[in-house]
Amino acid sequence: MNPITVSSTIQAPIHKVWSSWTKAEHVEKWNFASDEWHCPEAKNDLTVGGEFHYTMAAKDNSMSFDFWGTYQEIIFEKHIEIILGDGRKMTVTFEEIENGVIVTEIFEPENEHPIELQQAGWQMILDNFKNYTENL
Repeated sequence: MNPITVSSTIQAPIHKVWSSWTKAEHVEKWNFASDEWHCPEAKNDLTVGGEFHYTMAAKDNSMSFDFWGTYQEIIFEKHIEIILGDGRKMTVTFEEIENGVIVTEIFEPENEHPIELQQAGWQMILDNFKNYTENL
């Protein structure tokens, strides 16, 4: 299956974008696709071989899961490679441009949900990231 790509241009300096992306206290504020969900807990060991664990939960407590992965490569403020908990590969790039940073996520789809739904959900989370970071 072809990888899925989502991208957004964040109008903020690279250090702010990187911090918002990598610090757990920020991740908890943006890592959800809709207002019915939230990220009540985030842990992040941003080292090669380190793991992140983000609790993704419905606000009505009907469902929650641990979204996690292991860092394979980290190039400060440029590039992150991850193996997700279910074995899928994910890459995140941070490209500085004149008015901000383009954040691009490329990930292998899972087999449970339609490709379009996965792409839309990840894009909504990235849009939350953009809104949160620009208003920090």
